[in-house]
Parts: sequence; structure tokens; C-alpha cells
Amino acid sequence: MSVLQTDAVRDYLTGLQGRIVAALESAGGEPFRTDAWERPEGGGGVSRLIEGGQLLERGGVLFSHVRGTRLPPSASAHRPELAGRGWEAMGVSMVLHPRNPMVPTTHMNVRMFMAAARPGHDEADVFWFGGGLDLTPYYPFEDDARHFHRACRDALAPHGPDYYPRYKRWCDEYFFLKHRNETRGIGGIFFDDLNEPGFDGAFALMRSVGDAFLPAYMPILEQRRHLAYGERERDFQAYRRGRYVEFNLVFDRGTLFGLQSGGRTESILLSMPPAAHWRYDWHPEAGSPEAALAEFLKPRDWL
Repeated sequence: MSVLQTDAVRDYLTGLQGRIVAALESAGGEPFRTDAWERPEGGGGVSRLIEGGQLLERGGVLFSHVRGTRLPPSASAHRPELAGRGWEAMGVSMVLHPRNPMVPTTHMNVRMFMAAARPGHDEADVFWFGGGLDLTPYYPFEDDARHFHRACRDALAPHGPDYYPRYKRWCDEYFFLKHRNETRGIGGIFFDDLNEPGFDGAFALMRSVGDAFLPAYMPILEQRRHLAYGERERDFQAYRRGRYVEFNLVFDRGTLFGLQSGGRTESILLSMPPAAHWRYDWHPEAGSPEAALAEFLKPRDWL
């Protein structure tokens, strides 16, 4: 990979972060905090975040570009042939936890990883792109799920008809809580280890995924933000947020990579909800709005 290629990815990612934050600030009327940081081992980033907002109880839109000389265990186990190489990773990762339980939590991530060829070794630079976006409702609306999945399908359509069904299935399988036998939400798309059809093609697909976030999520946010809710709905939201914590700490590759690579803990754990509850063997009342969520936590064809 050339310096120009790396710079192009960085320019896109920082621009994407800026566009998303601007849209959220405009919607909520509240400013995001900017926290620039450096990593002693190499690289750094800019965290844009809000806490305690009226629209977003917690939200983070994070850019990072970090470097290292030894792959963390989560990466070396995945690609053992890259052990001993220097590496760099950059990406934008975001999670939004709205205050209103009728508005779903959402996550989006786009990223690039590169492991440099070692001098004197018969090897080439290795790169791949990854990312995706998904939706985690508390009180589900079928129209929202269909809209979100249509946006995901349309974003991938220019790259070929097989990408959406493949990445939709990958998302359903990845965001699955095995110990609960349920999906984290209604899914979306997810991909990793993408290096075909070459750098330009893989980069273009990653951009399509990143650019899909605002048209996929903002109409849902605007549609649901003024719906009424009370203590019951907030309590159920906190209970379901517990599932979000379980997934991020047990299964999420990005969280593991960040913590094992000496990443900035404050930024990595910004994806956690501001509050979460757990109850012993609790089940919603049959026929209640809370019970309806269970039917949404199964992979299905939303289109």
C-alpha cells in the first residue's frame, strides 16, 4: 500500500466522522465534545461524544489511527501468518444510545487494517477492510426494520447483487448471543477481511457502507423521537441494554482488539450504555409490547 492510499482512507474516515456528528448535533441541538488523544505505542485519534443529552443519552463517533509492532492475540489468532509484522489500523466506530426507548440503539463501524511486509522476507503488504451497521430496537417497528435493511441493500447494490444477502447473513451470525440464543437486534450488514477486488474496489465498498448510515438511521430517529414513554419503558430499555453489554464484552472482536492492543480504554468502552440492568430469569408478560421484541430477535428476511 502506498502513502497516498493510506492518506485517502484517513481523509474519508475523518470526513465521515465530521458529517455524522454534524447531522446528530443538528438533530439534537446539543454539541458533541471533542477529545483528541495520542497512543504511546503509536498513533492516536479523535473521540466525538455526548453524554446526558435529551436526544442521545450517550453517543460516540470515534476516529482512530493506531500502529504497533506486535499483533494483539485477537488478531494473531485470526491471522497467525502475520505474527511479527508491524501493523496499523484506522477506522470510524460509533454507537448511539438514545434516551427515548422507542428509538433504537445503533452501531456502525468502518475500518482498514494493514500489516507491512518485513524487510528481507519474501512477502507483500497485507490489507483488508471491514465494517457494517446494525440496529438494536427495544420496542420494534417493522417499518423501521424494513427501511434500515433497504438502505443496507441499496448501499451494496452497485457492487453486485450477492453482497447484501451475504453480508446480511454474516451480520445475523456475528451479532448473535449464543448463551441467550437470540440476536442482538434486527441486524443489518457486517463484513471483514475484504481485500477484493483489489484496494480500490474494497475501499469503494467500505465507503458505500459508511455513507449508508445517515440515510439508514436518521429517518428512524426523527420518526420515533417524540413518541411517549414512561418508567416502564425506561426500565425495559435498561434491561435490554444489559444484552448489549454482554455482547460487547464477550464476543465483539473490535472491543477485544482495542483492549489487547493497548488501545484507549475510555474510547473503547464508550460503546457501553450509560446504565443497564440485569434480572434473574425474568420474562415479559405474554402479549405485552415487551414480549413482542422476542419475535424480532431472530434472523428473518426484512425485505
